[in-house]
Amino acid sequence: MEKTEENRNKWLHIRLTTTESELIRRKVQRTTCRKISDYARKIILSEPITVNYRNESLDLLMSTLIELRRELSAIGNNFNQAVKRLQTLSQISEYSSWLTEYEQDKKAVLKMIETIQLEISKAAKTWLQ
Repeated sequence: MEKTEENRNKWLHIRLTTTESELIRRKVQRTTCRKISDYARKIILSEPITVNYRNESLDLLMSTLIELRRELSAIGNNFNQAVKRLQTLSQISEYSSWLTEYEQDKKAVLKMIETIQLEISKAAKTWLQ
């Protein structure tokens, strides 16, 4: 037996304070409802509402990993530019200046890898508690 959907043509008007409206908006954002009217209809008709819960420690880890990825990407770009420059060198003096820059980039990469290891260790300790 197929369920036919009726058009919604009846209105229900309510007045809210700014605080109430903001509270409802925040509650709707935590659910899978796409519109406030969907949320209100489910509440009024006592239908189940799916609420999304966020893991704050995971959110913090993700933001840290995103920043680390940006840093590693920037360092990778610097290495690529250095290698391209090395391929176009025509004099030994240019080579020695490139080597100095390479050593600085190498130290930056090693420091970033150490930072990543520390962040992963912190996350592992948090999750394994």
